[in-house]
Amino acid sequence: MSLRDAESLNWEVNGLGLAGLSWGCQGERPVLALHGWLDNAASFSALGPLLTGCQLVALDLSGHGRSDHRSPDASYQIWDDLPEILGVLNELGWEQFDLVGHSRGAIIAGLLAATFPERVKRLVLLDAVSPEPVPEQDFARQMRRALTEKQESPQRKPKIFATLEEAAARREAGGLSHAAALALAARNVSQCKGGGVTWTTDSRLQCASAVKLTGAQIRAVLGALTMPVMLLLAKDVAADSRVRMAGHARQTIRDIRVAEVVGGHHFHLEQGAGDVAQLMLQFLTDRTGRENI
Repeated sequence: MSLRDAESLNWEVNGLGLAGLSWGCQGERPVLALHGWLDNAASFSALGPLLTGCQLVALDLSGHGRSDHRSPDASYQIWDDLPEILGVLNELGWEQFDLVGHSRGAIIAGLLAATFPERVKRLVLLDAVSPEPVPEQDFARQMRRALTEKQESPQRKPKIFATLEEAAARREAGGLSHAAALALAARNVSQCKGGGVTWTTDSRLQCASAVKLTGAQIRAVLGALTMPVMLLLAKDVAADSRVRMAGHARQTIRDIRVAEVVGGHHFHLEQGAGDVAQLMLQFLTDRTGRENI
């Protein structure tokens, strides 16, 4: 991982302290990066140094990494991040930029690009296209689940690990390499008074969302993406999942390129980082990316 080459950044937006990392130099091609669920800006520590000619700024979305948690009355719906992201973009002075998102961050990136298409030049989605839709008839059930879990969340005791390495091992058990797990864990823990470390991630991020988009709303979002879009899928993920996501993207996004990259869900942080960088640089500079599926 190349965190040594990263510049640490901090902003205050809407009363929230937000943190991030930057690779490259000011004045180079601006690229904003949004990480996945329970990850942080270090998710782009392998990719950032490889994007030559770009200034890649990766955020710790609120409730993640070194950014503040939301107030007790607030929520973590996927659209709740948009005001803070826009505030950071304004602080950076980026009127137009390229946008890359991984997993949950890809879904948030799609929402941002659909809402402000004139600002996003090109969009790169890493192993995600949209959330799973919830039928309209399940609205009340979904709301009940979210409210119940939010009430239970403050009662959960935080998990304490003896060392950072032990915390990283929890992430490694989910399929990450040791180096990738350590990079993410190091930015997502804090020291406990009695010894050991605990996650800094807001526990409410593990609660159900109160409102989920319907199938029609998802199609409307993806149909509003007027910029060129590239979807990169993990080769080591089940084939039926890859085919489903690729088909969904091609049916709903007007200008879409799809490619596969060697590795699992975090391929951009592991052995696939070089391939991701090459495909992204080709795509961002108008050269055609290859299609694998």
